[in-house]
Amino acid sequence: MAICLKAFFIPTDIIDGGIVGISLILSHLTSVELGIFLFVLNLPFVLVGYKQIGKTFAFSTLLGISLMSVFTSLFSNIKPVTTDPLLAAIFGGMGVGIGVGLVIRYGGSLDGTEIIAILLNKKTPFSVGEVVMTFNVFILGSAGFVFGWDKAMYSLIAYYIAFKTIDLTIEGFQDTKSVWIISDHDKEIGDALNDRLGRGVTYLHGEGGFNGDPKNVVFTVISRLEEAKLKAIVEDIDDHAFVAIGNIADVKGGKFKKKAIH
Repeated sequence: MAICLKAFFIPTDIIDGGIVGISLILSHLTSVELGIFLFVLNLPFVLVGYKQIGKTFAFSTLLGISLMSVFTSLFSNIKPVTTDPLLAAIFGGMGVGIGVGLVIRYGGSLDGTEIIAILLNKKTPFSVGEVVMTFNVFILGSAGFVFGWDKAMYSLIAYYIAFKTIDLTIEGFQDTKSVWIISDHDKEIGDALNDRLGRGVTYLHGEGGFNGDPKNVVFTVISRLEEAKLKAIVEDIDDHAFVAIGNIADVKGGKFKKKAIH
């Protein structure tokens, strides 16, 4: 993240959201090293996170923010990769998203606004994403007065790309899906998924909410690439089966392994 801030954002006057965005604006206005603002402005939020969320999260966040601040200062003489603001927004946003996503994936944070959003989410009806977005609307809007409205719009592009890249980094590029199949041919479908798809299944017993009839349910976990084949297998056996498929952020344990279809 430090490399992307120095090599893409700062040379083209593009900012990110949150405390990082505020730090970029203040560093531009005062000529004070960016790393100082990144550390000082985030520190109060880390202390709040320590008291309200937990020490493991707070220490992980403090470590991440400290390293980001130090490396941002060490890379003060790094040369710009590009001076084109659109290219900087695209590739800088991707790099920032990967950096933030990796830290979040392993239990930390690189921005104090995320900590406040988590706390407000517990006390208000607003989601974490809605709180963060509200903060960033004001921050990105401020960039228009400081850097010009064209740079503010490039910043919005960078923020959107970073936001999407964070999701990809946290959840992975190969989507994992949970599958619930309700059918009277549950054993036959389960055997077919084992033999033809190579996936383990779990049999569940339920009850219909409308008439109270017993229902047989097959549960399994597949990759996105296996979805079409699973539907074909189920339809071959029972074209009236009820199939519900949902996304899963992560899978651990058991015999599940991510693999490609051949």
